[in-house]
Amino acid sequence: MKLYLSEGNPHCLKVLAASEESGFKCEVRYVNHEEKTVPFLSRPAVPALLLPSGQHLFSANVICRFMFEASGREDGCGQWLEWEATDLQPALQQALHMAVLQGKGSEVPKVLEKPLNYLDQSLKKGNSTFLHGDAVSVADIVLWAALCPLVSESSLSLGEHKSVTTWFERVAALHSCSSSAEKLLQGKGLQGLKGYMQRQPAPQSSRGRSSEACCSSPAEGEESERVISEEEMEAAASTWTQGLDSSSAATARKHPVLPQEGKRNILVTSALPYVNNVPHLGNIIGCVLSADVFSRYGRIRGWNLLFVCGTDEYGTATENKAREEGLTPQQICDKYHAIHADIYKWFQIDFDFFGRTTTEKQTEIAQDIFWRLHERQFLVEDTVEQLRCENCQRFLADRFVEGICPYCRYPEARGDQCDKCGRLINAVELREPQCKVCKQTPVIRSSKHLFLDLPKLEAQLEQWLEKSTGTGDWTANAKQITRSWLRDGLKPRCITRDLKWGTPVPHEDYKEKVFYVWFDAPIGYLSITANYTGEWEKWWKNPQQVELYNFMAKDNVPFHSVVFPCSLLGAQDNYTLVNHLVATEYLNYEDTKFSKSRGVGVFGDMAKDTGIPSDVWRFYLLYVRPEGQDSAFSWADMALKNNSELLNNLGNFINRAGMFVAKFFDGSVPAMELQQEDKKLLALVGWELQQYIQLMDKVKIRDALKHILNISRHGNQYIQVNEPWKKIKGGDVDKQRAGTVTGVSVNIACLLSVMLMPYMPTVSQTIRDQLNAPQSCVNTVLQGTGKFVCVLGAGHPIGSVSPLFQKLESDQIEALKKQFGGQQPDEEQPGQKSAAGTQSAATPAPAAAAAATPAATMNGVDPEKAKELTQAVTEQGEKVRALKAQKADKAVITAEVAKLLDLKKQLALAEGKSPEPAAQKGKKK
Repeated sequence: MKLYLSEGNPHCLKVLAASEESGFKCEVRYVNHEEKTVPFLSRPAVPALLLPSGQHLFSANVICRFMFEASGREDGCGQWLEWEATDLQPALQQALHMAVLQGKGSEVPKVLEKPLNYLDQSLKKGNSTFLHGDAVSVADIVLWAALCPLVSESSLSLGEHKSVTTWFERVAALHSCSSSAEKLLQGKGLQGLKGYMQRQPAPQSSRGRSSEACCSSPAEGEESERVISEEEMEAAASTWTQGLDSSSAATARKHPVLPQEGKRNILVTSALPYVNNVPHLGNIIGCVLSADVFSRYGRIRGWNLLFVCGTDEYGTATENKAREEGLTPQQICDKYHAIHADIYKWFQIDFDFFGRTTTEKQTEIAQDIFWRLHERQFLVEDTVEQLRCENCQRFLADRFVEGICPYCRYPEARGDQCDKCGRLINAVELREPQCKVCKQTPVIRSSKHLFLDLPKLEAQLEQWLEKSTGTGDWTANAKQITRSWLRDGLKPRCITRDLKWGTPVPHEDYKEKVFYVWFDAPIGYLSITANYTGEWEKWWKNPQQVELYNFMAKDNVPFHSVVFPCSLLGAQDNYTLVNHLVATEYLNYEDTKFSKSRGVGVFGDMAKDTGIPSDVWRFYLLYVRPEGQDSAFSWADMALKNNSELLNNLGNFINRAGMFVAKFFDGSVPAMELQQEDKKLLALVGWELQQYIQLMDKVKIRDALKHILNISRHGNQYIQVNEPWKKIKGGDVDKQRAGTVTGVSVNIACLLSVMLMPYMPTVSQTIRDQLNAPQSCVNTVLQGTGKFVCVLGAGHPIGSVSPLFQKLESDQIEALKKQFGGQQPDEEQPGQKSAAGTQSAATPAPAAAAAATPAATMNGVDPEKAKELTQAVTEQGEKVRALKAQKADKAVITAEVAKLLDLKKQLALAEGKSPEPAAQKGKKK
C-alpha cells in the first residue's frame, strides 16, 4: 500500500498521525500539492491511499478510519468524524484563510468560537481522558490534526476553552502526533500552509461566516444600530407615500395548481414521513414545517407554487408495526395516515395535497421508471447472501433480524445497523442472529436481486450536480454529504427486496419481490402529484419551466441528491430534477434524543394537549431550527423566548400601537407628519424588510425571523423615546407628535403581520383583523425587494384590540418538562400507566415483571410470561441505551445492564430455552 502526502497540507497531518498511532504499515510518498495521485480524478487529491486491490481512498477521515480498523482498533467515532467534516471544517477553512492569506489572525477566535464551545462542552460532559473514552481514538487524531495548525500558533490561544486545551495538549504529547507535526509542518507554523491555502477556493465571506458561528440564536445576534444616510431616509419616505398597489391584491388559490407561462413556477416537496411512527418535533421542523413556511412565503411573493407531501407506507417498518399491533399493513397505513394528517392540520401545515404511496399511481409510475431503466441497461443483476428463516418460510429483511454486533459485540444489533457503535452492518455478519418474529436462528441463503448501476450513471450525475449546486440554493450540509458519496466512488445499489408489502417488481424473474423502499419512496412525490392532478407531468416532466425544492433532514440527503436523481436521469424521460435541496441538521430534546417508548420528548399528537397554541410551537421550532448545526428543544428556553420575544417584544409593541389608536384617537388612525426621526425609522424598518426577503428567498428561515423581531424592537424603542401617552396630554404640537408616532407604529404592526404570515399564520390573521387591515397589504409589502408603505392611512378605522400572547409560567413549564421527560420504567408500580401513555394498565413495568417472575422457572414454555418479559427486555434495553447516550456514571450503567441480562435470562426460561447464551453475551460485552 502507498500513502501519498504533501507537506503543509493539514489533511495530510491527520493521515500521517493516524498511520503512526495505529501502527498501520504502508509506503509513504511525498508529492506536491498539484500532483494527480488518483488516475480517474480530474483534480489533485492528497492525501490518497492506494490499496492492494488498485482502489484509492482519498478522503482524509476515511483513510484514518481505515487505518485504525485495519489495525484492530475499531470504535464508534462516526458522529465525531461527521461533526469534524460538516461543522468544524467549514469554520477552520474560514479561519485558515483569514490567518494565512489575509493576515487577520486576531479574528480567528471569533470564527472558531461556536465549534470550540461545542467541543468544550462535550469534553466536560464526557468526563473521560479522550473523546471516546480513556483510550486515544481515531476521532482524537482527526480533531487534533484539524486544529493543530491554528492552535499551535502562539498568537492564537484556545481562550476560555479549558477542557479543549487539556485534551489538545494530551493528544499533542503523543509521539505519533508530535513527530507527524514536525514532518509535515516543519516548525513553520501557519506560514507553512501558505502554498496549500493559495490553491484552495476562497470560503464564504468572513462576515457571513463569523456571524453564523458566533450567534446561536436569532436574538443573540443583535447588531449595533445601523447608520442611515439622508438619501435612505428620503427614499424610505417616498416609498411610504406610495400606498397600496391595487394590482397586487391576493387571489384565492384555484385547484389544481399548474405551471403557468411567464410565472415563477415552484414545486415544493417535503420528505415523506414514515407512516408507522408518530412524528416528533424534530421530524416536524426538519421537513413539513420548514417547507410550509417557505411555501406560504412564496405564495405571498406571488409565485405559482405547489406544495405536496404524503406518508411513505411501504417497507419493512410497516410490516413490523402491523405485526406488533395485530393489524394488516394496509390497516396500519390507514390508521397512521389519519394520525399524520391530523397532526399536520393542527400545526397548520398548508399542503396543496397530502397523499400516500399505497396507490395505483405509485405502482404505475414506479414500474414505468423501472422498465425505462431496464431497457436502457442501467440495471444489473447480482446474487446476494441473505438470512432466511426456515420456520417463517421467508427471507428476513434487515429489521426482522437481531444479533450480536461483529464490531462492538453489542447484543441487540439490527440487521442493518448497530445502535451502540453506529456501524452499518450486513445482516449475514451478525453473530448469533435471531428472527425477530419467531426467535429461531436463520440460515444463510442466496437470492437474486436487481441493482441500479450507479457507476454507469456517475458521469451524468456529476454533470447535473455541478449545474444544480452551482445555480441552486443547496444547504452546505447537502453539498458536503453529496460530495462525500461521490468522493468515495458510487457502487451499484440494490432496488429489490424479498418482502410482501411494497410495490411489486413487474419483471417475470422477480415477481415474488418488491421494490426497495429507497428506490420506491421518492417516486411517491410523483405519484402523490398524479393523485392530485391528472396533469402531473406538467410539474414533473417540465424542467424548463419548473423549479423543484426538496425539504428534508440531513439523513435523507444521499437518496435525494444521488440515488433518486440517478433513477430519473437513467429513465431519460425529461424529468424535473431538484434545483434547491434544503436539509436541516437534527433537533434533539433537551440533552437527549426523542423516544416514544421511554416517554421522552414531545410528539406531534401530544403538542395540542399542552394548551400552548400551535403558532407558539411553530415560532419556537423555527427560532431553534437546526440550520447550521444540531440544536435542541428546551422547555426553559421555549418559555424564555415566549415571554421575552413574543410577549414582551413583539406582542407588547403591536398591542401598544393598537391600544393607542383605540384609546387616544377614537379607534381611527391619526394624521401623520413625518419628521427626520420618523424617516430614519422608516428607512431602518425598510432595510430589515429587505434583509428578511433576501434571507427567505435563500431559505434562511431562522435567520429571517431575526429581522421580524428586530423591527418590533425598533418600534418599542421608538414608542418609548417619544412617549405618545404623555404627549397626547400636551398642546397641539405634542398631540400631533403623538398622532404621528401612533400612526407610524400601527403601520409597522401591520407590516409585521404580513412578515409573520409564513411563521405564525393565526397570529398574523388576528393582527390584521384587529387592525382591520385591507387584504391587499399582504402582497404589496413583499413585492420586489420589499416596500414599506403606509397601509393604514389617516382616518382608517381599526377593530377591537386585545393581547396576542400569554405568559408561560414557570410552574406550568416545570410540569410539562416532567411530563415529557420520561419516567424510568423501574420507578413505576405494577398497573401504573407510564408517562408516555404507551403502557397499558395491565402490563407491569420491567422491574415489576421481574419481581413477579420466580427466580427458578419451570422448563415449560409460558407464552404469557414470555410476552410480558419481551416487553420488559425492550424497555430495559431502551433505558440502558439512553444512559449510555447520556454518558451516565459507569456504576449506574453496569447495574442497569445487569438488570437487562437478568430479564433476558428469565425470558429464555419462559420460552423454554437454556439461559446460558444470554449469560455468555453479557460476558462478551
